[in-house]
Amino acid sequence: MSNNPIPQGKYKPAVRFGNLVYTAGMTPRKNGVLLQSGKVTPDQPLEHYRDGVRQATENALTAARNCLNEGEQIVQVLSLTVYINASPDYTTHAKVGDLASEYLFEQLGEAGIGPRAAIGMATLPGNAPVEVQLVVGVG
Repeated sequence: MSNNPIPQGKYKPAVRFGNLVYTAGMTPRKNGVLLQSGKVTPDQPLEHYRDGVRQATENALTAARNCLNEGEQIVQVLSLTVYINASPDYTTHAKVGDLASEYLFEQLGEAGIGPRAAIGMATLPGNAPVEVQLVVGVG
């Protein structure tokens, strides 16, 4: 089992109910330290946000995997939500979502690709650029 992401408040990183696992929203923290902060803006290349999005997605996947029993695996991502700390003029939210989907595909193959929402927000906790939340099916 990997270390669970460190909650930044009174909540659990993930909860399992039957064969479903719901994660909390995860920001790009590593060992409790936010690796990237600030708005996602059109004047930065998408590549600028890649590491942050991947870290947030890794945190969500780690939290989900830590709910598995021995011999189980994630059989399908049922929902991926990517919250984006977007500047008012930012409009390519789906491309930020693609960075999260790309990471999940690398980790889980086709099971990593499911329904997704990429949503622009006015702010996010700690001024994080992104927050990622997953719902997965276990088998």
